[in-house]
Amino acid sequence: MRFDLFFSISQTPVDGHTPDEATMFRNFFRQVEAGDRLGYGVAWVAESHYSSEVQKAHRKPVVPHWEGEVGLNGDILQLATQVFHRTTRIEVGPAVMNIVCNGGPLAHAERVATWASYHGLNGDEKRRLHLGFSAGRFDFMNRVTGVDARNDWEEAAWPQVKGKLFWEATEIFLRALRGDTFSSQEVPEYALQREDFRTEEEWQRIRGLAAVAGDLIPLPRRWTFEVTKIVPAEWRRELVQPVIGSHDPKLQEFANTFSPVQVFNLSITKPEIIEDTHRRMAKAYHPAGGAWQRDYMPRTVFVFLNADADKTPEAQREAAKAHATKALGAYWKALDGTLDPKKVEGAADNALIGNPQDVAQQILARFHPEDRLMLWFDFFDHDCDRVIRGMEAFMAEVAPRVQGVHKAINRE
Repeated sequence: MRFDLFFSISQTPVDGHTPDEATMFRNFFRQVEAGDRLGYGVAWVAESHYSSEVQKAHRKPVVPHWEGEVGLNGDILQLATQVFHRTTRIEVGPAVMNIVCNGGPLAHAERVATWASYHGLNGDEKRRLHLGFSAGRFDFMNRVTGVDARNDWEEAAWPQVKGKLFWEATEIFLRALRGDTFSSQEVPEYALQREDFRTEEEWQRIRGLAAVAGDLIPLPRRWTFEVTKIVPAEWRRELVQPVIGSHDPKLQEFANTFSPVQVFNLSITKPEIIEDTHRRMAKAYHPAGGAWQRDYMPRTVFVFLNADADKTPEAQREAAKAHATKALGAYWKALDGTLDPKKVEGAADNALIGNPQDVAQQILARFHPEDRLMLWFDFFDHDCDRVIRGMEAFMAEVAPRVQGVHKAINRE
């Protein structure tokens, strides 16, 4: 089992206190340096763009109840350079890079190639960028850079339109990274059809808005360009591992027709979907990447671990539960504007909560021995010392318990 770290760098009020930006970044670098010292594998860092606080005044605010900023990291490539300069072992992954906004897939592919060229100039460099990419969770970031509905029916069917848009962006992005010389005419135009909608009524309503009588609603290309190729072109591609942020099985498989593309799993996902993804990817993973492995799909999990030496195991457990309830409640309230106990309870099912023995038992019960876990210690927590203590306690008291059981099972 592999243990990574997830960082949100989310500037939100906790107990009435919101750290300034410099403090947020200093805390992050302290934590990632600790993660490097402790032996965590990858620092996955949320990437965000533009002010979520200001977007609350937009015509269609996406997170109208969120206080503060969803995230402060606006450029994972600059941040990765800082992390690599400050550490010796840990790798970096955007969680995730939005390849739709800020110029689109060609622009982002060029940025990655340029960064990788600098990063790989030292021939001994082996640390990778685990390139998580998606179409973005919060649409206001896309809208302010011109990626929005182009007519009434696209607005009415925006989730479906955005899905097709990401197919288009994925092909352009991966082909550009691969080094292809191509034009947008070589990228297929997509269309909406009945299977893209949950109900017949919804499909018929969109067909009516689009004034289309047939079974397809054509979508003109979002990005048009003459034959082109990104430069730099001669960079060490083994230092960049694409990881697609999509739950669409067909898109995951489509991406692997171009290059080995792993799968990013951020949201709370049912176990049967996790297992189905592994089964499919064992067949669909691009042969240039070798055999599919379970750790090619990292899984995010909240961690509320208390190992305070002055507390009994029961007191540690209760302190961790109180912290989890408070943080998860604040999260759902920020997203929905209402505190829904059922949602908090569901999120808790995706969390590790308790003292070291509790957390080890939960990992052994819920996860496969070959899984990769992105451990989220800084979730709604600005107490940097407490976050680092949790990271330390996990590696000192939880990881050995888990690995010990796994080794014992293997011996048997």
